[in-house]
Amino acid sequence: MTSVAIIGAGAIGTVLAAAVHRTGADTVLCTRTPVGELVLADDDGEHAVDVPVRTDPATAAPVDWVLLTTKGQDVAGAAPWLSRLRAPETTVVALQNGVEHRERVTPLAGSARVLPALVYIAAERIAAGRVRHRRGRRIVVPENADASAFAALLAGSGLEVHREPDFTTAAWRKLLGNVAANPITALTLRRLEVLRDGEIGELTRTLLTEAIAVGAACGARLDAADLRRTLDFYREFAADDGTSMLYDRLAGRPPETDLINGAIVRFGREHGVPTPANQAVHALLAALQPERADLAS
Repeated sequence: MTSVAIIGAGAIGTVLAAAVHRTGADTVLCTRTPVGELVLADDDGEHAVDVPVRTDPATAAPVDWVLLTTKGQDVAGAAPWLSRLRAPETTVVALQNGVEHRERVTPLAGSARVLPALVYIAAERIAAGRVRHRRGRRIVVPENADASAFAALLAGSGLEVHREPDFTTAAWRKLLGNVAANPITALTLRRLEVLRDGEIGELTRTLLTEAIAVGAACGARLDAADLRRTLDFYREFAADDGTSMLYDRLAGRPPETDLINGAIVRFGREHGVPTPANQAVHALLAALQPERADLAS
């Protein structure tokens, strides 16, 4: 039987645990703290996620697949798990925001292979052990042999795996989906209805325009059509939908600004592309965490 370990019991980790368990794979959820009953709610009702939970890396053994669902800034905290779960034949799937999946995870993966993944799943942790899957079932991975095996793993899970030949462009397009909505909702503590405000709409366009210029400088095939495409994407969401950064702020967790707006600023400096709007929102989000504020300078 295929063995799968999911690191992280947040919203995405819970959705994936339920999906993988549905395929019949030998599934275990790895988390830092004990988890009681896990419940996943969707349009079809509430479903118990009946998978074993481990809280001590010392009890873990190598598996075929590791699905890493922690926030990008928390990858180092997953190191004890990865050191026990990995083997030469293991594939570590990095299901995270940003465009530097391999750079973050490979140093901790040892001889295991790393497969970057873009997650188009909107899910919210609404209480301890309770997650609401709002919309989306698509995961995008680069087109290679590991991607084909991953698609086979999730066959029958209810999730869709799309294999993308131009993963660089796909990753930057996914970043565009985060680069405006996430910081604006996190800073205003409002849901996606905030994007409909006139002045906020202008800020949204500015953040996206800067990010498109930076992405193009980094080799992604982005242009003005991506601005229209991303604005249309935002309009698809309900007014009461939120973002991962907003959920983090509401829960008292640090928002992953370093991977999103911080990455735009960093790559912009590297390529000589001005990013004053992204610099501003990144600095404001970092200032909410005094111990991290120097990262925005």
